[in-house]
Amino acid sequence: MSRSGVRPLTMFTRLPALLAAAALGLSGCATMGTPPRGAVAGPALWRVADRDTTIYLFGTVHALPKDKPWFDDRIARAFAASGELVTEIDIADVGRSQGLLQAAGLLPEGETLRGLMSAADRQQYEAALIGLGLPVEAFDRAEPWLAAMTMTLLPVLRAGYDTQSGVEVALGGRAEGKTRASLETVEQQVELFDGMPRAAQLAFLAKTVEELPKATATLDAMVAEWSVGDADQLAALMNAELTDAVLRDRLLTSRNANWAGWIKDRLARPGTVFIAVGAGHLAGAGSVQDQLRRRGLRVKRIWR
Repeated sequence: MSRSGVRPLTMFTRLPALLAAAALGLSGCATMGTPPRGAVAGPALWRVADRDTTIYLFGTVHALPKDKPWFDDRIARAFAASGELVTEIDIADVGRSQGLLQAAGLLPEGETLRGLMSAADRQQYEAALIGLGLPVEAFDRAEPWLAAMTMTLLPVLRAGYDTQSGVEVALGGRAEGKTRASLETVEQQVELFDGMPRAAQLAFLAKTVEELPKATATLDAMVAEWSVGDADQLAALMNAELTDAVLRDRLLTSRNANWAGWIKDRLARPGTVFIAVGAGHLAGAGSVQDQLRRRGLRVKRIWR
């Protein structure tokens, strides 16, 4: 237990492996377009449909301040009409992530995280830990990606963001009687980070340390734009956070292409589906919508 009262290698399991990054750093968001006259602001919602199937696409934030309003009549109608709820991973699987993270996120015996760093990076990293109220050895056993993700979450949670107030949790609580499905497994999301080369992980950690002082302010700004559906401004904020093209493709674009394939296949079966994924995935170039359009499908934004 650290001085802050948080177990460094377990607190991250309050969110699945990718979720903090989706909330804080994945690039791009679908262009806002021109709202119809009289449209009221709210989180962005899209629809793709054929003759007998309707699929709603809703961009989420995985951790929100308590009592943050967002479930407006437009979202409520789409959700009520849907017989199936699809999320990035099965919400019921989140608890299982702790063991997976512990197994995947530990360095081999004889290695320490600070021992992998350059002198300059180590100095900045240790200063960041002290600023968080953690001992400098807090993550010595952690792989760089796990340390980075945990460090990102700490100030956000302390600022009043709550994973239990996140959109997926709220939707799950309203989903009684609906079929449930997921686009990925917890194992796949862990592998997104654990499978990165060591050098890329260390660069990811160094970038996290650099951006840490403004993590909460950045998320505040993103949530503000998400709340009013200003997808263009949300895109600008997110693009500024993820500048590495390889990491962007690994965490965002390639997954969006896979999800678009899932959606196209799902259109072959009748029904109404509500898909809720991190807002960063519903993004302009390379977004889920962009990938669907490349497959000849029309995606329409729903205003209120």
